Amino acid sequence: MPKVIYIEFNGKKHEVDVPNGYSLMEGAIKNSVNGIDADCGGSCACATCHIYIDDQWVKKLPEIEVAERDMLDFVSSPKKESRLSCQVMMNDRLDGLIVKLPERQG
Repeated sequence: MPKVIYIEFNGKKHEVDVPNGYSLMEGAIKNSVNGIDADCGGSCACATCHIYIDDQWVKKLPEIEVAERDMLDFVSSPKKESRLSCQVMMNDRLDGLIVKLPERQG
């Protein structure tokens, strides 16, 4: 099972197993990682699961889709490595993925 390292804004790290096919949002919620609100439950409708993908991983992810890009217009601190964690699905190629959480959602 691939591992994900979630880094909270305060620097606290969570290394968790996230099953293939689960989203990064689901992995965070099921493992009590603070900093992802996920108000819409993963339907790409609220942008409260905003994360930053570590630079070394950005190009290893699938291309961002239009709906996700549009929702990122609503985040408070967007960066080029911004993604919505509900839209990034885990697979074995992403084992060791590092994601950073913003100071706040919304």
